[in-house]
Amino acid sequence: MLRAIDRERYRVIPVGITREGAFVLEEDDPDKFALNPERLPEVVDNGTRIVWPDSTATRAISVRHPDGTVETLGDIDVVFPILHGRFGEDGTVQGFLELLDLPYVGAGLLMSAIGMDKHTTKSVLRAAGVPVVPWVTVTRGALERDDDLWRRRIHALGLPVFVKPARAGSSVGVSKVSEWGELDAALDTAFHEDASVLVEQAVSGREVECGVLQGRDGADPRVSVAGEIVVSGRDFYDFEAKYLGAPGIDLVCPAHLHDGELREMQRIAARAFEAVGGQGLSRVDFFYTGSEFFVNEVNTMPGFTPISMFPTCWIQSGLSYPDLITELIELAR
Repeated sequence: MLRAIDRERYRVIPVGITREGAFVLEEDDPDKFALNPERLPEVVDNGTRIVWPDSTATRAISVRHPDGTVETLGDIDVVFPILHGRFGEDGTVQGFLELLDLPYVGAGLLMSAIGMDKHTTKSVLRAAGVPVVPWVTVTRGALERDDDLWRRRIHALGLPVFVKPARAGSSVGVSKVSEWGELDAALDTAFHEDASVLVEQAVSGREVECGVLQGRDGADPRVSVAGEIVVSGRDFYDFEAKYLGAPGIDLVCPAHLHDGELREMQRIAARAFEAVGGQGLSRVDFFYTGSEFFVNEVNTMPGFTPISMFPTCWIQSGLSYPDLITELIELAR
């Protein structure tokens, strides 16, 4: 995104967040953050600190340098929270920006929180009449209180199943279970990421996705063409395939769908987007059995790498990568 953003229109102030939660002034250098499979980029503490506005009366931010001097960075028009997972995509940062009255790109606090929690997303979608895959949500405490009951509910889903943390992103902590003997290890992996875990029935079908943008001035959401994830050499579309271009996955865009199939997919995607809040953007992921679309996820801040499906689908729909970024910023403004 640092490479693609329109520099004639926007001045970028890159802010990084360290593992310890410090907001630091980062370098405006796309190469520094390239996704290298050998060494993933990381925001390290360089001693600077971003000083946020002390009230809603101003939108000016500053940086405090390691020597203690403070330099103003000017007024902020829009914050683009390019963050995945907990504390970045779950409404936490969005609530922080709401308190400061700073406009920001993407879903608001409630939509972010709903979209981050897979159990809540599925519950909201099901209530809105959007078809979702059957699932069971479980905690360690529930398993300890009545292990037999919960295992019967999980076994009723049939094999295979996917085991997922309820509130994680980018397929972190996700396992496919093909034999019940693999279930305990999969649960442990997911519980390492979150206290609440989903066990989902696996659907035999195609994995298709589309991008959704909020409509302008109250208009209906806009939905891109569909893309398809073709899995050939891996169990599923995992972190390495999503971000590091690992083999065994082919991304096909536009997907080969009949006109009626595409229209139905786009209709359901728009309905799902509005059901969870209808703000900013999302990537809606489906399983398509050949006769029915099941929504797997509504991702409120999808990947934006050159191999990510969200920008690819919009490029195939006639919106360039720089224009897509511009549109998101202008929607936020």
